[in-house]
Amino acid sequence: MIRFDQVGVVYDGGTAPVLRDVDLHVPEGELCLVVGRTGVGKSTLLGAVNGLVPHFTGGTLRGRVTVDGRDTAHHPPRELADVVGVVGQDPLAGFVTDTVEEELAYVMEQLAVPPEVMRKRVEETLDLLGLAELRHRALHELSGGQQQRVAIGSVLTAHPRVLVLDEPTSALDPTAAEEVLAAVTRLVHDLGVTVLLAEHRLERVVQYADRVAYLPGDGTVVHGPPAEVFRDTAIAPPVVDLGRLAGWSPLPLSVRDARRAAAPLRERLTGLRVPPPRRSAPVGEAVLDARKVLVRYGPVVAVREVGLELRAGEVTALMGRNGSGKSSLLWALQGSGPRQGGSVQVVGADGGPAADPKRLSAARARRLVGLVPQTPTDLLYLETVAQELGQSDLESRRTDLESRRSDRGSGRSEPDADRAAGPTARQILDRLAPGIADETHPRDLSEGQKLALVLAIQLAAAPGVVLLDEPTRGLDYYAKEALTGIVDALAAEGRTVVISTHDVEFVASAADRVVVMAEGEIVADGPTAEVVVASPTFAPQAAKIMAPLEYLTVHQVAQALQPAAAAR
Repeated sequence: MIRFDQVGVVYDGGTAPVLRDVDLHVPEGELCLVVGRTGVGKSTLLGAVNGLVPHFTGGTLRGRVTVDGRDTAHHPPRELADVVGVVGQDPLAGFVTDTVEEELAYVMEQLAVPPEVMRKRVEETLDLLGLAELRHRALHELSGGQQQRVAIGSVLTAHPRVLVLDEPTSALDPTAAEEVLAAVTRLVHDLGVTVLLAEHRLERVVQYADRVAYLPGDGTVVHGPPAEVFRDTAIAPPVVDLGRLAGWSPLPLSVRDARRAAAPLRERLTGLRVPPPRRSAPVGEAVLDARKVLVRYGPVVAVREVGLELRAGEVTALMGRNGSGKSSLLWALQGSGPRQGGSVQVVGADGGPAADPKRLSAARARRLVGLVPQTPTDLLYLETVAQELGQSDLESRRTDLESRRSDRGSGRSEPDADRAAGPTARQILDRLAPGIADETHPRDLSEGQKLALVLAIQLAAAPGVVLLDEPTRGLDYYAKEALTGIVDALAAEGRTVVISTHDVEFVASAADRVVVMAEGEIVADGPTAEVVVASPTFAPQAAKIMAPLEYLTVHQVAQALQPAAAAR
């Protein structure tokens, strides 16, 4: 169905090929998982399937790509729309209508599908993806995960023979991700649809893959059965990492297979001390006190009188289904989002009196609470990295001046005379992601680099509370490990960090505390190990495999095995 013959891609101005000598054949009715680190060419490989590369992106395509017998070099995307359906990383960027039902019907309208067939397919897709209750909702009112499901549904209604998905579960909670992947699997098994799927959260999808195409970063593609390919890859899901560590053969691809192989490993670890999942910073006094926070959008109550206390040096993960109110709560705590009731009091990093960020100027509120939104580029609007960093430093200096004037007017002392000597945004960025050139356009950065840039911009204001909304979207395992290090460093400096995320593996290694929301309310709050293990939905793979032993990560297992091996 999909065939690459000696394919190479070089973009205009590029010195090295993004893809080179790629030979790949994906038969009809297979699910091929595309894996590799950020920036190795996965999106280029996907784009070549429907002709976006090179018809839209430019550059030079060598070799031959055929889909259902059509050469993509001679058939632009519009001539492949009846065969190939594509869902990109940013679903909102691909919407062209206003409501869910209209978006599901749009592609069929362009393909001149009869109205009676359109209606039937819309109903089938609404049920397939659990969207029936949202059919009349405006697309801009949906949560990120809901938008992702609509984007997938809008492609499925055209009944394509090939489905190309670029990180389809990145914005979905674990339950919604399982529903979407189950639907995709049914399309493969029951209808013979060929699926090419790129995903960083491999733990969610590897068990469904018939074939893996691994991009090591040199332009080539290594492909074959998942267990064979993952034996030597630089990235792998926790279940495979654990299999490598324990020496299991064949490598397990699912929790079920791993548990069957893990009995001797669990016996070996029984009675040994379980290392902590992370190096926690000392937790200090409460720096944010939120009481009865209420957020309403018309008749919809997004946050229902929530109370939350955050302490210095603590990393808190905010979890819950899509639409449970996580993002609304973060924006309410930051002060610029809607809040119809309740109070938020934040203690300044300089030890000044507590204040409500909503009642301060935007610049002074940024001194108290910094927020990185789900899409970091929402905060990037200048032409170069240097301009973004310079503007951040300028705003920080203005805020310093405003604070000192306010201190003098109120008769308070000025405890922050040395605050201007703090690190600049450039110094912070170099610590988070070294090597980003000043002249680079922010939109040309990788997802991880964009996140680091926005973090540097926010941290230049030295807020005591840092809020991150879905920061691991688009990040590979190495980038998430680096992000964990950044979060640990912020906590060690005495900052409070709150991370809204669906990434249970990241939570297991990065958070001290987990707060779970449902329908706008907090339904669970406690130490990470207690909360995530109590729920099969939020439990990481290592916890499921090693239960009843209290391990959350593969790293903990490796640490426990080292002393045992030394003792022998």
